[in-house]
Amino acid sequence: MNSAINLLNMIHHWDTLALRVLSSRDASGTLTRLAKTISFSGNGYAYLVTPVFLFIFDFSQIPEFVRIAISAIVAERLIYAVMKRGLKRRRPATILSNYHSVIEAGDEFSFPSGHTSAAFLIVSLLVLFYGSVFVIFYLWAGLVALSRLVLGVHFPTDLLFGGLLGSSVAYLTFVQLL
Repeated sequence: MNSAINLLNMIHHWDTLALRVLSSRDASGTLTRLAKTISFSGNGYAYLVTPVFLFIFDFSQIPEFVRIAISAIVAERLIYAVMKRGLKRRRPATILSNYHSVIEAGDEFSFPSGHTSAAFLIVSLLVLFYGSVFVIFYLWAGLVALSRLVLGVHFPTDLLFGGLLGSSVAYLTFVQLL
């Protein structure tokens, strides 16, 4: 039991150190404005236009993609909600002294990152369905994750597990439903 507690304490220490190094301290700076824009792109609105994008660029299997995407999003949101409410990890500004986030988060808990999970979910589904043409979008998903760190609303492990959650649910849904 002590070794597990020591491991968790060590992870929290490195999480906090990385957060303090990588998060923005200047709410009006260029990096912060860019992080806000990228973070907003991960709010979910872009996911609604994904089928339109696929149609415009003449991709096939759009009905199958939409069917699996809806199932994956529902599964991911359920798992995400259970994890967030069950683990109740507080956001950095709540538990770190002399630390302030750049933005106000939508809820009080940080683990896992929902923005990151959703971004990796949709990109993973696109790659699974349509192949390497969409691999470049992992850069966007990674930037969504990084933006949440820069804005100070997540620890690095929140992002890591968010990316793993989204990618895993996409893969499992894809192999089970296709």
